[in-house]
Amino acid sequence: MATAAKDSTVKDAQNGSVRVEIFDQAYNLRGSDPDYISKLAEYVDAKMRAVAEATNTIDTVRLAVLAALNIADEYHLLKRTKDTGATDYQKRAHLLADALDEVLGENENRKAS
Repeated sequence: MATAAKDSTVKDAQNGSVRVEIFDQAYNLRGSDPDYISKLAEYVDAKMRAVAEATNTIDTVRLAVLAALNIADEYHLLKRTKDTGATDYQKRAHLLADALDEVLGENENRKAS
């Protein structure tokens, strides 16, 4: 379970910083949205704990790199899915536009006859 949960998160509204814990290490982070930063920290913490459990590794640097690779893999899979979906959408839009042009062209020819 992530240790960067809401109850262990400390926010400082004056400078926009938030204190989070990732794999039992405290970090003071700054950003425009402390809640978002907390959610990111929770996610990274959960990934590191999952990798630690799966690999029985205690070296935190190694765990961090493996967790980062897992997160990068997720990102690229989602990006590929999104890009493929956009390409499919564009192909379909072109097909529909061509079909519409064909129908409109037939209507123009009928009116001209």
